[in-house]
Amino acid sequence: MIYLVIILIPITIISFFFRETNFIMPSEEPKKELQIKVKTEESILELNLEEYVIGVVAGEMPALFEKEALKAQAIASRTYAINHFQNENTITNTIDDQVYLTSSQMQEKWQDKYKEYFNRIKDCVEETKDLIMYYDNQPIKAYYYSMSNGYTESSLNVFNENNDYLNIIPSPFDEDNEKITTISRKEFCQKLNINCQNIIISNIIKDQSKRVSQITINNQKFTGLEIREKLSLRSTDFTITDKGSTIEILTKGYGHGVGMSQYGANNMAKEGYNYEEILKYYYQNIEISSI
Repeated sequence: MIYLVIILIPITIISFFFRETNFIMPSEEPKKELQIKVKTEESILELNLEEYVIGVVAGEMPALFEKEALKAQAIASRTYAINHFQNENTITNTIDDQVYLTSSQMQEKWQDKYKEYFNRIKDCVEETKDLIMYYDNQPIKAYYYSMSNGYTESSLNVFNENNDYLNIIPSPFDEDNEKITTISRKEFCQKLNINCQNIIISNIIKDQSKRVSQITINNQKFTGLEIREKLSLRSTDFTITDKGSTIEILTKGYGHGVGMSQYGANNMAKEGYNYEEILKYYYQNIEISSI
């Protein structure tokens, strides 16, 4: 028995040492930061994902918006990028995708406020690091826009995409969303390619979001999207009034209306909503989790 104890003691010590060694030395390597490619007019930039999100929030939302709105924007921008890169190798820095500002562009934009605004946005991005939105375990198409007309729009109506989390819902948080644009009668007719002698507007069809889906002008049918594009309007919620030598157009909202209203998000934040509540309001039945 004495001999057995003498043999077992060193074996026990050695096995304990190796168990402790394996415990304190993790076998997995640290996570690498995601790298993405941003296509600009001059070149293709290779960026860390979080660095990219800072530049997008700087380009897409006013830096002095409420912090919870900035956090919501950071998650929406990050989600948009992750969804985009499932099918594409690069992303543009334009309104076709997301506006991205480099550090020098931020300095030019903010001047002596650069450090203050940069750190404000950077903090909001870092506090939401790696978080994106999912629906049915897939990153969503996180569309967003400036300001609603009082309702969001369906992704089916605008992008011909049937996304269950992007439906028409009330957005009562937007304020001062009306704008009157006046253009000459000649310009109006030229842009729509119609006869200018008489302007007859009829058969205005609006969807549940109060936006124009179809309109007839001088017996010619247009979609609301066509009118918005041809006349460079802020939204498809518009009312056209013939004033004789000029045409007056009242628009409500700013942008396509799908997903999150940025001004709506900011006003929600002012009322005490946090970023999760804001995102789950504008994107229905989604979950927020790490990439």
